[in-house]
This record gives sequence, C-alpha cells and structure tokens, in this order.
Amino acid sequence: MEYRALGTTGLNVSAICLGTMTWGEQNTEAEAHAQMDLALDSGVNFFDTAEMYPVPPKAETQGLTETYIGTWFKKTGRRKDVVLASKVIGPGMFPYLRGGPRLDREQVLAACDDSLKRLQTDVIDLYQVHWPQRNTNYFGKLGYEPRDEDGVVPIEETLGALAELVQQGKVRHIGISNETPWGVSEYLRLSRERGLPRIQTIQNPYSLLNRSFEVGLSEFSHREGIGLLAYSPLAFGALSGKYLGGVWPEGARLTLFKRFSRYNGDHAEAAIAAYVALAREHGLDPAQMALAFVTAQPFVVSNIIGATSLDQLRSNLASAELKLSVAVQKQIEQIHARYTIPCP
Repeated sequence: MEYRALGTTGLNVSAICLGTMTWGEQNTEAEAHAQMDLALDSGVNFFDTAEMYPVPPKAETQGLTETYIGTWFKKTGRRKDVVLASKVIGPGMFPYLRGGPRLDREQVLAACDDSLKRLQTDVIDLYQVHWPQRNTNYFGKLGYEPRDEDGVVPIEETLGALAELVQQGKVRHIGISNETPWGVSEYLRLSRERGLPRIQTIQNPYSLLNRSFEVGLSEFSHREGIGLLAYSPLAFGALSGKYLGGVWPEGARLTLFKRFSRYNGDHAEAAIAAYVALAREHGLDPAQMALAFVTAQPFVVSNIIGATSLDQLRSNLASAELKLSVAVQKQIEQIHARYTIPCP
C-alpha cells in the first residue's frame, strides 16, 4: 500500500481510504467490523465517515455508521492505527438533526460532540464540512444559479467554529467537501486574513464518469497543497459494468435505491460500456481499472472505496497494486473526449 501526505498535517494516509456509508443500511455491525479488520490488515490506515451516514439518510439509522466504528475501536483498541475523518452535515431536508442542520457555530460544535460520543474517541483527525451552507452547484448540478442568500451562514462563522474545535483539541485538522473553486478560495482567504486553521483536503466526486474536478479545482489542489479525497470513484458501482443492458442485480445499491440516478442516462451508459469494453480488451477487471485511474491522479491524496461484501472489498483493495499501461491511459482519454460529461 502506498502512503501519501495529508496536506501539511504531517500525517501520511493510505492511497486507499475505507468508505463507510453503507454501514447501518446495507451492512450490519458485524460486517462493518469485518471490513475494518480486512482494511487494516491490507495496509489501509484511513477511514472516512459522517454524522449523516448511512446513506440513504433516515432518522432511524442516522449515526449508526459512526456508532459501528466506535464499537470497533472499543473492541479492538486500534484507534491509534487509524487516521479518522468525519463530517458535519450541511443544510437540507433533515429535521431530525438538530431541528434542521445549519453550519452555524452552535450546530458545528454540537455535531462534533455527538460524533465523538458515537465514535468513542477524544479526537477526530480530519473534520470536514459535508457540503456548503450556500446555494451552489454540487451533487451533480452542472450550473450555478444565484439565489437570495438571506439567512445563509457565512463561511467565516463555520470556519471559526472549526477553529474552536481545533483549539479545544477535539479536531486535529479540517477539510471541506462538495465544494467549488470559489468556496476553496474563500476558505483560504479567511484562513490567511483571520489567522484561522487552513483547510487540508477537499472531498469531491471523481471518477471516469465525473472528471469535473480537473476544471479549476485541480489547479487549487496543486498550487495550494489541498489534496482530493475522491469519493464515488465507481459512480455508485456503475463502472463495474454490472448494470449494463438494463440489468439490476439483486441487492446492488442502484437496484435498492433508484433515487441515485445521476449516471443512469443513455449517454452515461454508452460511456460505461466503452470503459468496460476497454478493460476487458486488456484483461482488466473494469472496477479495478476505474479505481486505478482515480488513485493514479497527481491531485488525489486518497481514493475512498466502499463495499458491501468482503469479496468486493478485497477486489477494490487490489486496485491499489494496478498500474495502468500507457496504452490503456491513452484509450481512456479517447473515450473521455467522446463522453466528457456523461450525466443525464
């Protein structure tokens, strides 16, 4: 397993990060514990979770993912072996969370305290803002539409609350997620001008089907040392090819949860078919090829993989050892030129 610097934190994290958002919905506590055991045995030292998980979010399951991690820490005593990342939720239709989540000081501090209790730890190594308070284009939205921002919590207040958590020793470092170039620049400006903690990472979607990070954000990543924690590297599993031809495998994520339709259009299916055919032409597993592409990008600090079975996790972990040939990389770019934004 390769290890990479996590910004300027002095921490080194595995190039593969264990994603956890299925735990408590598609995975039991015992299965979650088995995944953590396997991941650490395979060299993974980086886990990512969130107060909202599992996904899809529901009041009756909220927090179960962090709870499962906490019980594993208590059972194994291996907290010191893990660089632990979690997130505070942005605004949305979640009335069961603090009466409706906002990224104001009071809620950020309360969210962190609740996560620490569930995780059974004294400190979170990387605490991230899950998505912005303001209206902007994230979660597959391609365009920006200005709206009335009365009542929107300013980034300065959110960052100030995160600074308090760092000062209190409850959080070591901070990051952002589902952000835009403007958001990154604003966090950096406030850090410089107000003497507040600097963001170390950005967690955004990145895959063969969604390379929007390369426009604008990749330059920030390079020049400012804010590495990408790439999520959804298999586009909800679609890049494995298992849904091609209208197939809906029993128990698969998109079979269970049709709401995740971002990559279900004809254009996306054509792109997936092309990538799967390329992998098979070169004797590669399509999912491993897709993951290896993400892990190899210079702006990626860690590739967040998820799995619902140990066999799937083993296969995804094996992608860390796969180096794509020049020929495969060239053909990937040719496909990308035809299907640049394969969203519905």
